[in-house]
Amino acid sequence: MEIKYDKIGKDYNLTRKADKLLTENLIKHLAPQKEGIYLDIGCGTGSYTIEFQKRGFQFIGIDPSKKMLEKAKNRNNAIEWRIGSAEHTGLQANHVDGIIGSLTIHHWTDLDRSFEELYSILKQGGRIVIFTSTPKQMKGYWLNHYFPKMLEDSIIQMPALATVEKAMQNAGFEITQLEKYFIHPDLEDKFLYCGKHQPEQYFEEQIRNGISSFSSLSNKTEVEKGLSEMRADVKTGKIHQIIRSYENKLGDYLYIIGEKVRVYFIFFLTLWL
Repeated sequence: MEIKYDKIGKDYNLTRKADKLLTENLIKHLAPQKEGIYLDIGCGTGSYTIEFQKRGFQFIGIDPSKKMLEKAKNRNNAIEWRIGSAEHTGLQANHVDGIIGSLTIHHWTDLDRSFEELYSILKQGGRIVIFTSTPKQMKGYWLNHYFPKMLEDSIIQMPALATVEKAMQNAGFEITQLEKYFIHPDLEDKFLYCGKHQPEQYFEEQIRNGISSFSSLSNKTEVEKGLSEMRADVKTGKIHQIIRSYENKLGDYLYIIGEKVRVYFIFFLTLWL
């Protein structure tokens, strides 16, 4: 993961900006308090971490990429940025009041170990908010039509919802909510399915360079062929038919909200007369 994101980190800040609606939704699900300490795991260049901090919440940003964290620190050196991963955060047990992991779990090398670590560093009653996509959702992206091998490779590395739920529950988390997310037309964060409503966005090399599927997984020949076909279909209007053929109600991405449930011990005292 470090090598992958060191490679695409050059122009990452230019296209991977914090989206206003996503920021608000992440905060809504996390329900942070001003006096708490929170973790943004897999923070990248810190776009969302910085936005959370602007709202008055104290966050730690952890990422395995030194280049990403250098960019984050240059943007805001008042935030604590740390080299680390979900498997090894370097934080003590019960250190944070809540955790956000946005578009990161498909890069974790060991899902079970990661959730065990995050459960350990989270305080009792704290929430974890995961923003991700599932293989089932990704099979509904119209990008499959133009870049089938790239999407196949992306889907393979994406853990299924049942796998994520099992890993979370095995670690001790109680999953309290699942909420579908559908791409909105004015999305500011240019991740994989950002062009759902505006295919022309994929013609911009800068946007593709900020998407790991295009920059790290894709086959150059397939991408060039797919873009060529897409340009032709945009010109004729055929793309609208293709997009409609992929319409579904599965959601494009998903919020998974979990909680480290408080454990109350009740002692019964029996009085013998």
